[in-house]
Amino acid sequence: MNIRLRQDAIVRSLRRNGTSTIASLAEEVGASRRTVLRDISALRDEGFVIHSEPGRGGGLQLDPQSVQTTARLSVAEVFALLISVASMRAAGNLPFSSLADAGLAKIEKALPSDKVRDLRRFLDCLYVGKLAPQVDISNMGVMDPALLPAFETAFLQRLHLRFQYRDAKGAVTSRQVEPQAMLILPPLWYLVAWDPARNDFRHFRMDRISEPKYVEGATFRRRHVPFEDEVSPIRDLPR
Repeated sequence: MNIRLRQDAIVRSLRRNGTSTIASLAEEVGASRRTVLRDISALRDEGFVIHSEPGRGGGLQLDPQSVQTTARLSVAEVFALLISVASMRAAGNLPFSSLADAGLAKIEKALPSDKVRDLRRFLDCLYVGKLAPQVDISNMGVMDPALLPAFETAFLQRLHLRFQYRDAKGAVTSRQVEPQAMLILPPLWYLVAWDPARNDFRHFRMDRISEPKYVEGATFRRRHVPFEDEVSPIRDLPR
């Protein structure tokens, strides 16, 4: 269970049961007591009023009038919004761009400082360009929704990424790579990675990637990616 789902489950449990203990919540959401304590602290930071009653028979109680006062958006969710706007802008078909930028700025401003830091680090890995007219997009598939959450962890923690990759001929291979950048060439999206098995950079079409998983403990160093002149970092795009 990811962090957001677990915290949502904690709030639902407290609303439903009135009072609960850390041990009960930990068992219910399948996490450690320490993790639940961190979740309670994070929920309080977001505006939920959660009372603690110490001693035997005590526990946690959510104020029934308590509401969330800050936006509960993950880095991946904000990043998805930003890259969607960036790809549309790169393709030259973004209407109301000033309104979109203003809305995104408000969302970013509402994020906690640690999420803003992660978001900026994530954005540093994003590049945009134009697709060459000779590239065949007739067989373009749908991207796996699990890609972005897996990418977020792999990029931010510099963890190896493992996935199944289907090439242009339909052959499927298992790959383990060092993710270095994401490249948007509308309408195609690519993962740019260093492939240790081939000792070189490789571009993987994201609509051909499936079963993405980051590899715990397998860290790597950032490398300079040699892009073409017409490819730009997202931060350099005109607004």
